[in-house]
Amino acid sequence: MENIENVIPEEEAAILTLTDENGNDQNFEYLDVIEYQGKEYLILMPAEEEETHIVILEIEPVDEENENYLAVSDEALAEKLRQSRAAESQKVLEKNAAIEAKFNS
Repeated sequence: MENIENVIPEEEAAILTLTDENGNDQNFEYLDVIEYQGKEYLILMPAEEEETHIVILEIEPVDEENENYLAVSDEALAEKLRQSRAAESQKVLEKNAAIEAKFNS
């Protein structure tokens, strides 16, 4: 697994700059954090690429202030996390549609 160190996020733009083990910086758009089987996973999308794909990183606490992020290399786990996020997104969309329908009635 690749070990990635967190650099300070640009909160307003929801952009995180992560530095990999080779010292290379890359910007990611923050999408979500998912808890699955007692672990937390960061869901990101590369901010500077034309092709959109989701990056899933396991959050590994180092101490109270720092975290490491580990690339999820298990494709079965990655698929379960994608499905979990899709299901949660669908619930939010349905809830928002119901609220909007009430206001439009």
